[in-house]
Amino acid sequence: MFIYNFKINGSKVFKSFLFIVIILIIIITGIVTFKLFAGASENNDSTCISNSKVAKLTPSNYTNILKTVHENIDKYIGQQISFTGYVYRVSDLNEDQFILARDMLISSNYQTVIVGFLCEYDKANELENNSWVEITGTITKGNYHGDMPIIRVTEIKKINKPTEEYVYPPNESYIETDSLI
Repeated sequence: MFIYNFKINGSKVFKSFLFIVIILIIIITGIVTFKLFAGASENNDSTCISNSKVAKLTPSNYTNILKTVHENIDKYIGQQISFTGYVYRVSDLNEDQFILARDMLISSNYQTVIVGFLCEYDKANELENNSWVEITGTITKGNYHGDMPIIRVTEIKKINKPTEEYVYPPNESYIETDSLI
């Protein structure tokens, strides 16, 4: 019969356990920090505009980009942008201005509000109200009841009403970044 006698030093076990816990915390903190900063620089279709030559707005990123540009006009001056919407006018616009609008759903029973970018186009008066168009233009800063981004239209083409005509409020994961899309 063999008898083993083990003597455990509680102080060394505690120090070893504490050392392992500290190493795990450092590793987890490093991973979280990396993911946080890497995630902020990735192209996330729903939150921001990329550094690409022409940023493309879609129904899923439309209101996030609209909000980003309105809140930080100076960051996006000169950025080219492309998106679709319908021509909408209000009485106090100039002849060369219109709003390229989308209907944003605000409730489950299809209540909507009109949202969009103010656009300037030399032949804006030739566009019919409520006609759907796709535009490409450059973000400029203008004044319409205060500072506002205005899209200076460089290309425009008529399109059919899209199957996905509604846009949705900015999502909870909205994070302002330095680039769009």
